[in-house]
Amino acid sequence: MNRDEVLTPVRGTGGEDGRITKVIKIDRERFSVADVEEAAVLLRAGKLVAFPTETVYGLGANALDETAAKRIYAAKGRPSDNPLIVHIAEMDALSELAAEVPKEAIRLGEAFWPGPLTMILKKSPIVPDGTTGGLGTVAVRLPSDPIARELIRLSGVYVAAPSANASGRPSTTTAQHVYEDLNGRIDMILDGGPVSIGLESTIVDLTGDVPMILRPGYITKEQLEAVIGPVEYDKAVIAKQMQENVVAKAPGMKYRHYAPKGELTIYEGTQEAVVAAINVEIVKRLSEGKIVGVLATDETAAAYIGGTVYSIGSRRDEESIAAHLYRTLREFDEIGADYIYSESFDDNPLSSAIMNRLRKAAGYRTVMIP
Repeated sequence: MNRDEVLTPVRGTGGEDGRITKVIKIDRERFSVADVEEAAVLLRAGKLVAFPTETVYGLGANALDETAAKRIYAAKGRPSDNPLIVHIAEMDALSELAAEVPKEAIRLGEAFWPGPLTMILKKSPIVPDGTTGGLGTVAVRLPSDPIARELIRLSGVYVAAPSANASGRPSTTTAQHVYEDLNGRIDMILDGGPVSIGLESTIVDLTGDVPMILRPGYITKEQLEAVIGPVEYDKAVIAKQMQENVVAKAPGMKYRHYAPKGELTIYEGTQEAVVAAINVEIVKRLSEGKIVGVLATDETAAAYIGGTVYSIGSRRDEESIAAHLYRTLREFDEIGADYIYSESFDDNPLSSAIMNRLRKAAGYRTVMIP
């Protein structure tokens, strides 16, 4: 059963004309074609619809309608050179969207689609420059979320969809987050509840001599290599510090992303040393009358002596850490945190993805504890 629902705009702003975005709540385990029909009609008409995927919520528009794609950039405040990922419902769409489909793309699609993997290919002429940020390549993904796939299928269009958040802010993992950022700027939100993964898809570029990861995600380098052989990282996306002479190959990775409003600093070192160093900062900032947040884990949360401490999950469950990252960063905004101190997460297979997002959210502000 679905119902129209108006969410509470905690920090969101409506449109200048006072328009409120319509929200339709859907049970992703039990929904019908009728539940997504209105959203599909909007997409066909060039409108903007936010919808859940398994990674984060996406802000969708017709990928082959350049005017519709430009509406995404305007709604998010997104730089126009930052390409949009095109979401498809069936793998056969690759042959229409890409000028050529290498054997590596077929193998990866068979192994990981539907799922959290985006492939970059040379684009076909039907894909407008407004969708690709002016590049000669196109990013394509086949999501596994049933609401997303049914929406794409029913709309009859390929759906360009970056994360459904205001540009620079933490990505959205619930419909409430979308509403807070984009109420009044978009036409509809499909509320399918919290997403399952919580980090954006892995992006792999297949247009060069060696496949290259431009954004780490849930699908790891090791998993990719098990299917297609050697894969490289773009050096810019795994850097621990901002490097002026290293330019990210993906245009979007040069911008600040995922950032809370407070000043976020990451502490790296042994668990005991990190806790001790953060506790020193907590005492200092509280004495100044500041609001302090700590991004901790289940194993360390009780060791902090003040401020608002949020556990992101257990270090024994890397998927819980990934799933809770953006939600926790937004919770610090809700309490008005001036300073946020975070542990680092370099001890699990998903660490490259988690730390990529966390470092960008912090503007690469990191303290190394010997």
